[in-house]
Amino acid sequence: MEGFTIMILFFFFLMNYMVVASTATDTIDSLQSISDGETIVSSDEIFALGFFSPGTSKNRYVGIWFNKDPSKTVVWVANREKPLTDSSGILKLNNTGTLVLLDRNNSVIWSSNTARSVMNPIGKLLNSGNLVVQETSNNGASKEDFVWQSFDYPSDTLLPGQKLGTNLKTGQNWYLTSWNSSDDPFPGRYTLEFDVNGYPQLVLKDGGSKRWRAGSWNGVQFSGTPQVKENSGFRYKYVSNEEEIYFMYELINNSNPHKVVLTPEGINQRSQWNPDTSSWTNLARLPADDCDYYETCGAYSSCNVNNYPMCSCLDGFVQDNYKEEQGLSDGCVRRTSLDCNGDGFLKYSGLKLPDTERSWYSRNISIEDCKMLCLKNCSCMAYAALDISEGASGCLMWFGNLNDIKVLTPYSLEDIYIRMAATELEAIQKNKSHKSNIRKKRTIIIVCVLSFSVLIICLAFIVFRWKIRRKGVMNDYEEDLQLSLFDMSTISSATNNFSADNILGKGGFGSVYKGVLKDGKEIAVKRLLQNSSQGIQEFKNEVMHIAKLQHRNLVKLLGCCIYAEERLLVYEFMPNKSLDYFIFDEKKSMLLDWTRRFDIINGIARGLLYLHQDSRHRIVHRDLKAANVLLDSEMNPKISDFGLARSFGGNETKANTRHVVGTYGYLSPEYIIDGVYSIKSDVFSFGVLLLEIVSGSRNRGFIHQDHHFNLLGHAWKLFMEDKGYEIIYAPIRDASNLSSMLRSIHVGLLCVQKSPDERPNMSYVVQMLSSESTLPPPKMPGFFTEREMVDEGSSPSNNRTYSINDVTDSILEAR
Repeated sequence: MEGFTIMILFFFFLMNYMVVASTATDTIDSLQSISDGETIVSSDEIFALGFFSPGTSKNRYVGIWFNKDPSKTVVWVANREKPLTDSSGILKLNNTGTLVLLDRNNSVIWSSNTARSVMNPIGKLLNSGNLVVQETSNNGASKEDFVWQSFDYPSDTLLPGQKLGTNLKTGQNWYLTSWNSSDDPFPGRYTLEFDVNGYPQLVLKDGGSKRWRAGSWNGVQFSGTPQVKENSGFRYKYVSNEEEIYFMYELINNSNPHKVVLTPEGINQRSQWNPDTSSWTNLARLPADDCDYYETCGAYSSCNVNNYPMCSCLDGFVQDNYKEEQGLSDGCVRRTSLDCNGDGFLKYSGLKLPDTERSWYSRNISIEDCKMLCLKNCSCMAYAALDISEGASGCLMWFGNLNDIKVLTPYSLEDIYIRMAATELEAIQKNKSHKSNIRKKRTIIIVCVLSFSVLIICLAFIVFRWKIRRKGVMNDYEEDLQLSLFDMSTISSATNNFSADNILGKGGFGSVYKGVLKDGKEIAVKRLLQNSSQGIQEFKNEVMHIAKLQHRNLVKLLGCCIYAEERLLVYEFMPNKSLDYFIFDEKKSMLLDWTRRFDIINGIARGLLYLHQDSRHRIVHRDLKAANVLLDSEMNPKISDFGLARSFGGNETKANTRHVVGTYGYLSPEYIIDGVYSIKSDVFSFGVLLLEIVSGSRNRGFIHQDHHFNLLGHAWKLFMEDKGYEIIYAPIRDASNLSSMLRSIHVGLLCVQKSPDERPNMSYVVQMLSSESTLPPPKMPGFFTEREMVDEGSSPSNNRTYSINDVTDSILEAR
């Protein structure tokens, strides 16, 4: 009887244990293990832990992912440096509190290396996505402190509540490391970390080199990212004291999950989960533009992506070794040397504060005392407030050159005071007063003219509105072209009310904005200038020529919007921007090897062939250039911008115009001289573009130390001397692809021949690029120019431009 009672008690104990085990799906203890195919899930079911294989890889890893995401986005990897090669892995928690990953031979692949032994340990996946090891009491209650946690060992993802920074006492660092690739979580080349040299700042590094700075914390946000602000969904937390320096962000009111990921390409990307579409919506990408990259411009130079060139010296500084052909600067130097005792400070606003690696700071000094302290130290080059959350307080001082400065949009709330010689300050103030007087006079004249003309302008506006409504433009487009029409409210919401942060680029007829529709679909919105006859004509051209075109190498027009005086075109979004963004940039050009460039060349050729031959009307683009070739997520080229396009019907093959439009360096001789354009005009532009892709150099402004030919002349000269390989962009020269490269150059030279009759049509171009047939020798290209350089001591008026074709660049009136 006693034995039977013991068996009954044991049975109930076992059943109770099984119930507890089956309900505690977020926990593992020392008596349990997780095999490949099994998972534990956080109590809110947002996160899961188990085994996975990334992308196309067959290796197995232990990781944590978003449980409700169909693609199971991974946020943490345990054994990222040592994968399992099969599904025999087992994750265990030993009785001292250490997590271990074992292979089929019971060899330890990965271990949590818990610092201290504990009694009754459990592993638990928290709702935050943090995997922790805790000690429990004899009654099973968990103690509050963690013996070990995955948040202390981040992978490539920062989750809400997770620290990014360093513990100054223990030396513990919390930083993100990118994956090697989407198929390989091995630590890649990029890290996002706090640089604690000088005043701490958040830095994205490529190896040991700085790639981007978020800037230093100013009490509200990081100084270099005013566009990344707190909102109703999350808030920031920054801690800096004697023990630790770290940053984190926290969700508010159970907002949808967020994540910050450092991608294998070195992009810091913030996203939010959208439960309606079961997908992630991208909220911010950093670096966001060319000026975000570290030290795009040199010392004492500010970078502005809306200007050309992007780099310009700060007031009181002049260019040092300016490279006009690159549009960049090696930095700036003071116009007037410092005197130390007689110096003062000039206030600058709206700038990203310089690199703080060589800086000093104090939280207990007022801004006025900071000024005096900097003024007394001849090595102090600038000062600013440390904290702007409640006025201006604290002191931040820079020593040495001021580097990595950018003009910020939205406007920064911070000011920086840069040291200047007294005479320089007087000169700057006098210049500002002079400019102010000129502006006042101009304002008076403009007000008078506007007041006199306001009645006429209003009348013209009313007549224009009446004509637009009478034509019933919206119905015409919808019925004749079967084109989707978007509401203005939809477009405004998608582009954040046409925020400057969403601008992708600007052109002669308006701006292009990035937008995100409610379903998460990304779009590009071209907003034409209001009250512009050119803008209206371009709108009609774009709609009429591209609405019914369907080809994988042409950008797709999704629809349009006509609201009052607004004319909006909605396109598919191209995440990799335009071709010139890559081929003319020293760093980004390395991402395009020959195989990728050749694919792009072929794609452009097929797109032009469709326009010239396979579309309903023969269409001449008239503005084919690197900036008008967009690249999708897979780097496939798509021809865009049909605002200048013209179509031919019936037996038409060419036409004349008195208004030559297009872009310097791409226009054919017959178009420039006689205003004659045809499909052969596009062939010439394609040839120029092909040679630019192969060489990595622009045709216009091309400079060579051995001669004064442009790119076309340089390429033809070398090709005729059997030195065609010298044209090829040096980093992509490859003996295995040399024949393909030389053949492409040959085809490009055939396309830019002076006479349009001697140029091949695009069907023949596509055939020549894809075959190995013998090609005819190219004749001299159009605009084969040689320039006479200015002799030392001669005046600019003596400069002349020679052209074998008797045509000079000076006659071009293109855009």
